[in-house]
Amino acid sequence: MNDSPPSSEPLTTDLEAVSVRQPRTPIRYVVRELLETAVFILLVFLIVRGVVQNFKIEGSSMEPTLHTGQYILVNKLIYFHFDLNAPLRLLPGQADLPPRIVYPFRPPQRGDIVVFEYPRDVRKDYIKRVIGLPGDVIEIREGRVYINGELLDEPYLRGASTYCLSGYRCAQGPVVVPPGSIFVMGDNRGNSSDSREWDALPLDRVVGQAWLIYFPFSDWGLVPHHRYDTNTVATR
Repeated sequence: MNDSPPSSEPLTTDLEAVSVRQPRTPIRYVVRELLETAVFILLVFLIVRGVVQNFKIEGSSMEPTLHTGQYILVNKLIYFHFDLNAPLRLLPGQADLPPRIVYPFRPPQRGDIVVFEYPRDVRKDYIKRVIGLPGDVIEIREGRVYINGELLDEPYLRGASTYCLSGYRCAQGPVVVPPGSIFVMGDNRGNSSDSREWDALPLDRVVGQAWLIYFPFSDWGLVPHHRYDTNTVATR
């Protein structure tokens, strides 16, 4: 005999009958998160873009070292520089203070392959090899290049000769590289628009040092810069 009083309500074990109200995420919170993520991605992109930039090789001026159609990464940080005297020129009577350029890492060196803004049309980017530094005396004779009177050893040319067309300044005799400039030439000396044609390149036009070939994958590897023996030159 069951003496328990009858229940006024039926018992249930159905878990679905119990619901818990979940708080809704405010729309403005979601929007803020998206904006913060977008700003973060943009900052990372700008930082990376300020250090490394990609370029496509077009033309044959750097044959046989680099080939048209290759994609490379350029190190823009290595040649970073600033003028210590720039703030001082703001002071009264100091407007004519000469530049005092400092390279925290290093300036371009002979043998470096660099990407730069074409001085006759800065909308175009060129790639060449650094041959002469500020103050160097460049002379081209008998198909060879001389730096400060010493023959330059250039194995990357694979025996090709270097000439300076008549009408160019380098065809008239030795050329002195001005301060704040470098003398650049393509490795394909017979098909390259370079400092022989339009004189020395201002350092401020240099974008960075060619660093890595990343496409096509069969060419993947570091860009082959050159370091000359005995302080960049070799004697006969």
